[in-house]
Amino acid sequence: MDWTLEVVIVPVSDLDRSIAFYRDQVGFDLDHDTRNGDMHIAQLTPRGSGCSIVIGSLPSQNAMAPGSLHGVQLVVADAAAARDELISRGVEASEITVFDERDGGTFFGFADPDGNTWAVQQIKARGEQPLIPVEARQRFGAEQEA
Repeated sequence: MDWTLEVVIVPVSDLDRSIAFYRDQVGFDLDHDTRNGDMHIAQLTPRGSGCSIVIGSLPSQNAMAPGSLHGVQLVVADAAAARDELISRGVEASEITVFDERDGGTFFGFADPDGNTWAVQQIKARGEQPLIPVEARQRFGAEQEA
């Protein structure tokens, strides 16, 4: 049986500000933004990822303090290019640190407006062999750009 991690709840204090941050500054795709009565949730997915983040006002989200999620890890093929992209969009990112010269040993980090922190790991092999092939990146029945 496969067990796939497909959603991480990220506790935030201001949903609209967080949507703008993750969509416009970090570059995640906004899968949906749903308002229904008192409920407001949004799901965003990093390009090429099989795992999304969900932010909003569901009970599980309200049980966590905004900014209390730390160390969620993203993987990119080129840490310097990814860091430059974030900085160009106004995201404060740490310096790149090489813990190990082998592929996978290079990292930097950033935080969202609430203080939830993200680690970004460089795995150069992802540039040549993405974890999820481009042709398999349909979400919710809509094709997305590569």
